[in-house]
Amino acid sequence: QVQQVESGGGTVQPGGSLRLSCAPSALTSSTKCIAWFRQAPDKEREGVAAFDISDSTIRYSDSVKGRFITSKDNANNTLYLQMNSLKPEDTAMYYCAVSVWRCSDYGIDSRDFSGWGQGTQVTVSS
Repeated sequence: QVQQVESGGGTVQPGGSLRLSCAPSALTSSTKCIAWFRQAPDKEREGVAAFDISDSTIRYSDSVKGRFITSKDNANNTLYLQMNSLKPEDTAMYYCAVSVWRCSDYGIDSRDFSGWGQGTQVTVSS
């Protein structure tokens, strides 16, 4: 199965910023939604942002709305996640994944996505 490649993680102080990149290994005509997820130790995977390829609409989880911005660069086929005002609770492994379904208005469910990569670690700590 084709995996995505995430990069850009690191350690930052609270209030700082990071930008993650996701280079989908292969976007096909069947790809409808690309999403960012995160998973902290002993917690379930959480969808934080989703980009609908069909109409470029974007959805965010309540936990990151107003602080994170996702965007897609069509020239290099890369999805970005700009993370601002980072908090210690944002500490997690971050992944991107793709879906053959349109992005849902009812949440970002990891069960609808595939192509999980190795992820990139984000640590927010003073």
